[in-house]
Amino acid sequence: MILLQSGVDLEAVASGVNNVWVLTVTFLIFFMHAGFAMLEAGQVRAKNVANQLTKNMLTWSIGVIVFFLLGQGIANITAGLTGTAGLGGAFSYIGGGSDAWISWLFGAVFAMTAATIVSGAVAGRCKLRAYVTYTVALAAVIYPVVVGFTWGGGLLAETGLLGTGYQDFAGGMIVHGLGGIAGLTAAWVLGPRMGRFNSDGSVNVIPGHSMTFAVLGTLILCFGWYGFNVGTAAAPLAVAEGTIELGDFSYVGRVALTTTLGMAAGAIGASAVSFVQTEKVDTLYVANGMLAGLVAITATTDAITWWGGLLAGLLAGAQLPVVFEFVEKRLKIDDVCAVFPVHGSAGVLGALLFPFIAVDGFSIGALVGQVALVVVIGAWTIAATALIFGALKALGQARVTPEHERDGLDSAEHGVDTYPEFGLGDSGGPVADGGRVYSASAGEEIRTDGGTPNDGDIKMVMAIVRPDRLGAVKSALAEVGAPSLTVTNVSGRGSQPVKKGQWRGEEYMVDLHQKVKVECVVADIAAEDVVDAIVERAATGEPGDGKVFVMPVENAAQIRNDVRGTDAV
Repeated sequence: MILLQSGVDLEAVASGVNNVWVLTVTFLIFFMHAGFAMLEAGQVRAKNVANQLTKNMLTWSIGVIVFFLLGQGIANITAGLTGTAGLGGAFSYIGGGSDAWISWLFGAVFAMTAATIVSGAVAGRCKLRAYVTYTVALAAVIYPVVVGFTWGGGLLAETGLLGTGYQDFAGGMIVHGLGGIAGLTAAWVLGPRMGRFNSDGSVNVIPGHSMTFAVLGTLILCFGWYGFNVGTAAAPLAVAEGTIELGDFSYVGRVALTTTLGMAAGAIGASAVSFVQTEKVDTLYVANGMLAGLVAITATTDAITWWGGLLAGLLAGAQLPVVFEFVEKRLKIDDVCAVFPVHGSAGVLGALLFPFIAVDGFSIGALVGQVALVVVIGAWTIAATALIFGALKALGQARVTPEHERDGLDSAEHGVDTYPEFGLGDSGGPVADGGRVYSASAGEEIRTDGGTPNDGDIKMVMAIVRPDRLGAVKSALAEVGAPSLTVTNVSGRGSQPVKKGQWRGEEYMVDLHQKVKVECVVADIAAEDVVDAIVERAATGEPGDGKVFVMPVENAAQIRNDVRGTDAV
């Protein structure tokens, strides 16, 4: 044994190490917001991506201030009213100094995690002001009341008014269960997105725009979850009888192990059920299953057997496709990012499993405590969320207009376009304004045979091409002297065969294929040369390469100087 030098303040050493650990895992948990942003952005349509990203940033920015000024104090008051802590010093943390502020920040990242879960459920139709209003309410009252009931030592604690006791180590029910239930309630009050359900009750699949974003966001969340679970062992060192010894780190290995096993088993459980349902392993279900496994293990990770970690994760992943289908097809609730089966029902399942997989064995008392935990948090969250969104809906402030929903919330709520460019020219090739512009009035001609291009008329060349060929087509047009063009994203069908798509286990027919329409109006350049350039560069030799049309243009006018006819082109 190595003894510290005489005179060293062991309490100061332990406190310093513990604070460094808590701050490190706090920053790791904060990084989970990047994961939530990517996961949710990937599961919404392209026209709503900026709105989803904005909500994630505002959740933190507004919510954390509200939780500092009000939320933590409300949690302390709730604990005092429903437990034995008393009401003294409920807001003392505001001026409490370094240790108090570190402790508050550690609690704040958990609060903001609960808040941001809701944004995924109401994506695509919720007004930004409504979501921000709810975030304020959740950070100020809804989540703090739950914390007061539980971690604060209030209602559900052994010394609280109910006195049942409970097991929720890192927020499987307190954070994730609350967030998932709140999201489902908010989605129910708002109603589904336009076109989600038909008049006969049948379901229309609305795929998100990027599986890549969804999977990368999932992996970031999994990384941050180690901070969430392992980091809750917040006091690595302790001082006892004049020596430093392991504090919470005496059991941290169990937390790390069961967290890892639960995550992995969740992916396997979701994969297996999705394969049984569709004979395919659905990528999004694998990603969501990893998170559901983590949610299920979060409440119990410090006090269950290793095989219990596997069982909890496996069951949480397996229930995911079943619960999502029930919510969608039976309840007719449009939970865009599946926040209830990932966070809500998985959190409930994990909490209720505890007595059956606990290291200390089964007990009726433990089961009663877990049931009370689920019922109290569920009832409070549903009532508070329904009240707030119901009031906003009654005032006409909950949902965007049909026109704004059709246009997309990026433009309607923020005035931006997440993907403003269709594509870039080939590297090293001619740029859009790099071609030579010829003028018939100046006596210049592009044709070597002395003839007049297009018989002196104006022609429009319109091409429908594959999106990935746009860069090559732009370069080709610049090379033949026709750099001016208009590009539009379109969809349509022709000779390209119909294919099947799958989104979260459900198949849909894709008979309208994504294309790009390129329009080029020419006068001094032969339309045939433009057609040849497009055909050469856009062709892949497969059905679906597109078509080129040539149409006469009666006249043209340049807006800047009112030049008319061929000179305007």
